[in-house]
Amino acid sequence: MATKKLADARVMRNFAIGQLGWAMLSGVVSNWLLYFYMPSEETIAAGMPLFITQGIVFAGMTIIGLITAFCRLVDGFIDPLIASKSDSLNHPLGRRIPFMRWFAVPFGIMTVVVFTLPGLGGELFNDIALFVCLVAFYVSLSLYCTPFNALIPELGRTQELRVNLSTYISVTYFIGTAVAYLVPTIAGFFEASLGIANAYRVTIAILAAIAVVCMLLPAFTIDENAYAETEPSTTPMGASVMKTFKNKEFQVFEVSDILYWVAITMFQTGMPFYVTSLMGLDDSMNFVLFAGMTLISLAFYAPVNVLAKRLGKKKLVAFAFFFFCLAFVTTSVCGQFGIPALVWGGLVAVLAAIPMAVLGILPQAVLADIAEFDAVQTGENREGMFYAARTFSMTLGQSLAMILFSSIATMGTGGMGYRITALVATAFCLLGGLVFMRYRENRVLQVIGDGNVAADEE
Repeated sequence: MATKKLADARVMRNFAIGQLGWAMLSGVVSNWLLYFYMPSEETIAAGMPLFITQGIVFAGMTIIGLITAFCRLVDGFIDPLIASKSDSLNHPLGRRIPFMRWFAVPFGIMTVVVFTLPGLGGELFNDIALFVCLVAFYVSLSLYCTPFNALIPELGRTQELRVNLSTYISVTYFIGTAVAYLVPTIAGFFEASLGIANAYRVTIAILAAIAVVCMLLPAFTIDENAYAETEPSTTPMGASVMKTFKNKEFQVFEVSDILYWVAITMFQTGMPFYVTSLMGLDDSMNFVLFAGMTLISLAFYAPVNVLAKRLGKKKLVAFAFFFFCLAFVTTSVCGQFGIPALVWGGLVAVLAAIPMAVLGILPQAVLADIAEFDAVQTGENREGMFYAARTFSMTLGQSLAMILFSSIATMGTGGMGYRITALVATAFCLLGGLVFMRYRENRVLQVIGDGNVAADEE
């Protein structure tokens, strides 16, 4: 078997730019879908039309909560199919790059359509259109992101490269998410001539075009065959899913990851509401606070990178879970006690920045360890399925978060519902940290080390 090259700085940089692109698209939908289709009183007063059915419609849930949750669950069950197709793809360009070339453009288009088509008809039409568009959006997201993520353990084939690559993509993920928070700021330049809704749509179209270019860069500049094992897997999808979920270390990771995505999605979805309704700041401050949070977080990236190599990933990830709880609790009381709004915003940004640095880098590296651990034990490379399973945990967590947030946010008056969402996020994050403490990192790394020694001897 030919020796594969190790990824250099250029490869990691180009790969990370792909992450920048899809983080922008994902961030636009995650951060602004609820704000656009279930606007607050302040946003309605500013001129935002109501496109879909508002209020509680079934079992304490809103129509947008039901739609987003169902669409994400549909996507979650499609992820294993995409992963299986990617793992088993026999193509001259490899197993991952063809998907990234084929589906970057559809992914960008569907991001724009989600905010456009569901506003062209009556309420019922818009409800149905939003459902259909969201399904298509999440499927296109998976078609690009599942193969993309499967390249992480293949490009990061040593512990040092794995942490470094995870650091690269974490930086661009947060930059992409920060850019997504610019939507209302950029839209402000178009509002006078287009109105608030169309201003948002034009802004999202501009960001989507930039994102597509970013996503295509790694697809056309990285030679997968030079760096990754491209031998197709022969395991059928069902058997591959079963093998993946039988891995006990992955079971621990998956459960804690679902809980993490519930917590972080509730926090990110709530940010525009926390900023405007609880802190009383203008919606343009969303970008300012998130950008500040990101910059502070980036300052911790180098220490996290170094500490992960010295202390291991488990201790830092568990610490981050518990520290995030402090940020969420603080968010639940922001805007009170006579403290200025900007002070609250800065405090939340600083407290959230530290765990964001850790959880932005290390979970991807932990999952890469588990995928390699499984490959050593089974003799089969099924990285795509492991990352599809993580996409499923993200999907399930975000679905539950959207149901919970859209329902809890309607409770009480004076922003009480928004405060409760932050407390619920705290509970999920605490539980996620406790579950992750059961991960046996030493055993995983020992098996990986033994497997690499055996491969070198051959």
